[in-house]
Amino acid sequence: MAWPDILIIGAGVSGLTTAAHLAERGHSVHLIADREPRQTTSAVAGAIWGPYLVGDDECLSWAEATRPELERIAEEDKTSGVRMAAGLELSVKADPPDWARPTRNFRPCPEELRRFPSKYRSAWRYTVPLVDMPIYLDYLLKRNENAGVKLDLHHPRLRSLDEVRGMAEFVVNCTGLGARDLVPDPDMYAIKGLLIEVKNPGIEEFFQEDAPGTDLTYIFPHKDHVLLGGHFAELCESEEPRRKVAAAILKRCVEVEPKLREATQTGYRIGLRPARRPKPRVEFDAHDGSVIHNYGHGAAGLSLSWGCAQKVGRLLT
Repeated sequence: MAWPDILIIGAGVSGLTTAAHLAERGHSVHLIADREPRQTTSAVAGAIWGPYLVGDDECLSWAEATRPELERIAEEDKTSGVRMAAGLELSVKADPPDWARPTRNFRPCPEELRRFPSKYRSAWRYTVPLVDMPIYLDYLLKRNENAGVKLDLHHPRLRSLDEVRGMAEFVVNCTGLGARDLVPDPDMYAIKGLLIEVKNPGIEEFFQEDAPGTDLTYIFPHKDHVLLGGHFAELCESEEPRRKVAAAILKRCVEVEPKLREATQTGYRIGLRPARRPKPRVEFDAHDGSVIHNYGHGAAGLSLSWGCAQKVGRLLT
């Protein structure tokens, strides 16, 4: 088999995005993973563009680089799972964040605060990419195929990066939480996420809040279903649904949107987000100049994906 320029490990949103970005720029790319994209954590994400739980300046720049890529995809391919959605966000802070202001149709709307609890201090409307992740992962997979990426989605799980050294000029590690053992990286940890999926009772605009704590309220409507959230539980690696948490999510969302009161629940989406202290890792391995790491994005994997892929491309050049 010909020796590719780049070997990507991992078929979540980070791995697929990085592979597509590099292949479309002329690199020969081989991607391996021990599971298909719809079986990864990425498949159970919300997901909407927004650099939440991201404070580092470089991470914010990755998010800013990702937004126009998702906007372009939404405009060029209506079957991609990405659409531009309008919605309302509330915050406990006095002013909207700087990253929100350049988005489409951004406008402060303090009059909305009268409808909600007094803890909120600012409100704004804007239009951003909202993504149906299983469909989007299928889109990325097809885009990789069209770009000539060689895909092996049933590769045995790696126990060490030593197993792939020499398989390509460069190896890009996009293994998410798996990097904790594979690298190994003790700074990796899991954040459990829980969403409720219901049939869409006629909701078109999203809602979300910017507030501290582990229980954020958000409503992400798609064509035939709505995802309700959310819950963040650090260092919790059980994937079992928690009825009490789910009931609290539903109660909060119904208070925002009464249409959800009679909506039919169709399931849960539970995943372990791959977080890293103090920030995601997108850099050459300190001990091996043929390995580039791209993991640890936490709850912002989608929002950082194209910016991180571009960073990998710059490292290679």
